[in-house]
Amino acid sequence: MDITNLNIAVVGAGYAGAAAAKALSNLGANVTVFEQATEIREVGAGIGLRPSSMHQFNKRGSAEAIMSVSSPSDAFEILTADAHRIAQEEWPEKAAYGETTRFIHRGDFIDALVSVLPAGMVKLGHRLEKVVDEGAGATLHFANGESATFDLVVGADGIKSIVREQLFSDQRPVFAGEHAYRAVIDAAGTFGMVADGNLRMYIGRGTKIYLLPLLHRGQVSFDITALNPDSSWAPVVTKEEILKTVEGFDERLVEMTRNLDMDTVNARAVYDIDPVPVWHSGAVVLIGDAAHAMCHHQGQGANSAILDAGALADALERATSVAEALAGFQAIRKPVTDELQRISRNGWTDEEIDDVFPGQKPGQVGATTATTAGA
Repeated sequence: MDITNLNIAVVGAGYAGAAAAKALSNLGANVTVFEQATEIREVGAGIGLRPSSMHQFNKRGSAEAIMSVSSPSDAFEILTADAHRIAQEEWPEKAAYGETTRFIHRGDFIDALVSVLPAGMVKLGHRLEKVVDEGAGATLHFANGESATFDLVVGADGIKSIVREQLFSDQRPVFAGEHAYRAVIDAAGTFGMVADGNLRMYIGRGTKIYLLPLLHRGQVSFDITALNPDSSWAPVVTKEEILKTVEGFDERLVEMTRNLDMDTVNARAVYDIDPVPVWHSGAVVLIGDAAHAMCHHQGQGANSAILDAGALADALERATSVAEALAGFQAIRKPVTDELQRISRNGWTDEEIDDVFPGQKPGQVGATTATTAGA
């Protein structure tokens, strides 16, 4: 299909939205990105971009911007709390795509994605209030009083997606029964534990610690994920409480925790969503977290968003109509992300869960302890 006459709106300028905007504009579509924030910024720490994602960036013309602010990694390692190796493996997909995994700070990542978009494509300060699906198109109504109609609307507006809630599913985000405490620390303070550039995950009872090197910055992304019944979206936590979660871990990891500057720690409760039965109509489609927000244990949230963006562009290029393209896109991506959502929910043993949520089984914690996101 020739999409050069298509007017496409992308709602959200995060990973999924920015990547989709680049891929669709490369095909000649007239793309406008609407972002509710008045500036684009990303909090948090580091993430890993898998070989399949790097392949997409090469294909869409974003690779140079990404590579200039990221570090390569050859392998990942899983260890016990006291640093005994359980497994070490090369990153999957490396041979298939001829790429390696790269680690990048979330802020640098979104900056790089937006930097390759045409000037003026992103419209800030546009908070979506209502989306009206009109069959052959859709109209967006914003809080600033503006409205506009498009041939295709791409809902890339995250876990609290307005597009999803109004058109596809009124299910709320689901609490996963855990907290994530994240900070970026100097590599010099990590006792050389990730000097080789590879990811390490340490597994203790009810707690996991991830060390993700950002060697191009001279830093390491330090992530402590722990089972916790507090479902507050942005929980208030003290250093003493965090230290309690790492009791029994390798003393070097405990020392890193002691040295944390709490003003730099991003604390959040972990949420995902239940699988959404249908992602699209004839003129509106969900991608990224709006379609399939997942827990971070598999490190696949951002990567899934990038692959969604590429798959959507490919589907539009192959199909004879927008409706056919959206159906084809869902058929390709939904089985993959449904499975990733399922796997990512099963990050804990029965015994660990029973310590915090007596009588519940793995995979039931979020559904049983769900609260309204943001409450």
